[in-house]
Amino acid sequence: MDDLPDKKSKKSKSRKSSGSDVSRRDFLKISGVSAAVPLLAHAAVFAAEAEEVPTQGPGKVPVTLTINGKKYRAALEPRVTLLDALRDQFELTGAKRVCDRGTCGACTVLLDGKAAYSCSVLAIDAQTRAISTIEGLGEPGNLHPIQQAFVDNDGQQCGFCTPGFVMACKAFLDQHPNPTPDQIKTGLGGNFCRCGTYAGIKAAVMQAAGKGA
Repeated sequence: MDDLPDKKSKKSKSRKSSGSDVSRRDFLKISGVSAAVPLLAHAAVFAAEAEEVPTQGPGKVPVTLTINGKKYRAALEPRVTLLDALRDQFELTGAKRVCDRGTCGACTVLLDGKAAYSCSVLAIDAQTRAISTIEGLGEPGNLHPIQQAFVDNDGQQCGFCTPGFVMACKAFLDQHPNPTPDQIKTGLGGNFCRCGTYAGIKAAVMQAAGKGA
């Protein structure tokens, strides 16, 4: 019992010797404020930057698309996909809506020469791109060599996947004019045929590349 005052005095001495009168509660308060300051500063910067970005929508805005070398204009909501604009606004129905999730390839078009799923591209974002669809590739009586190869090799059944496959083949052969069978399999892996005409499609690509009958 008699030594309790001595212990208290030792604790008080140790506090004084530390040179700090800040309690644990005060320390936490200070830490919280110091952590919040840079966050608030960043938030102010983000808010300032956001004010400088023009907002388009949600109503319709003027959109101009270059499709198969021609200008197409329409008033579209910013949420409208390129696929919907092609089919519903400009009556270019070659690109098909099948999965509408960017997985089957039936809606494939070319953007600046590269294959792209038009269901996964906003029309408003495609305004500066050169868009190519199946309608611009060939026409009855004057088919593109890839289209003719699909006919010659029976590379279609129901036909829903065919326009997307033809456009994907066009982009693929532009990059690989002399493909191997393995390159064809990999290069067209983003397009699916539910009828299973892969053998005919492969033969069509080989013919279009000058390697088939």
